[in-house]
Amino acid sequence: MSLVIATYVPEGIVMASDSRQSITIDGKDTQGKRFKVETVNSDAVTKTFYLKEQGVGISTYGVDLLGGTPMSSHIERFRQEALTDKDDVVTVARKLVDYVRGQFSDVDAGFHVCGYRKEGKLSAAHVYSCHVGRNVVERKNTKPDGSLRYGATWSGQIDIITSIVNPVVVKDEKGADKIVRPAPPILWDAMTLQDAIDFSVYAIRTTIDTMRFQARPKNVGGPIDVLVLTPNEGRWISKKELHQ
Repeated sequence: MSLVIATYVPEGIVMASDSRQSITIDGKDTQGKRFKVETVNSDAVTKTFYLKEQGVGISTYGVDLLGGTPMSSHIERFRQEALTDKDDVVTVARKLVDYVRGQFSDVDAGFHVCGYRKEGKLSAAHVYSCHVGRNVVERKNTKPDGSLRYGATWSGQIDIITSIVNPVVVKDEKGADKIVRPAPPILWDAMTLQDAIDFSVYAIRTTIDTMRFQARPKNVGGPIDVLVLTPNEGRWISKKELHQ
């Protein structure tokens, strides 16, 4: 499992991800009984990528090993085999889902695909949430009338950050939604780019720290990578590097 987040505010888009890869091992004990063990395989997995030629960021979540190969290798092959300099955030999102579905059509894996597209004289932010198995490419940063909206989208192990930020809603006896614990609003429209960076890191760090004390699989962890996209550039705020 993973936790990835895209926070989109007037100044830009922040994409962040953890680095943990968890795997489930099937085995048999000495008496022949089958068992499953979930364990941490790595804390050095790259889940956020920047396609410089297209000015597009990609974050991955869900199943990471496809055919025994990490998703990062599939992303690199996708970049080499399927993309041209003419592709932008809109075409990359659709092509990426189609590319992975061509080999692994039912896999429970998803992506955030973000970037800017020139629309008239302005560069418009595009934030997509994609899922391979469900064949979904959904734009997240528009209102019903088509205008831009600001906010955050998170995917993967989302229960902790969702319980903190969103109100708690239950169904009443008539089946209508009832808020049992309201949540103070976050003023996304007024949020600065630095605050968007801080919020993205907070969401992942809080999840990691909370899991530490809970009796549950620790399937979010490791360094937090942070990519910032603006109409003019993409740059890394923090990124894992190879080291000795």
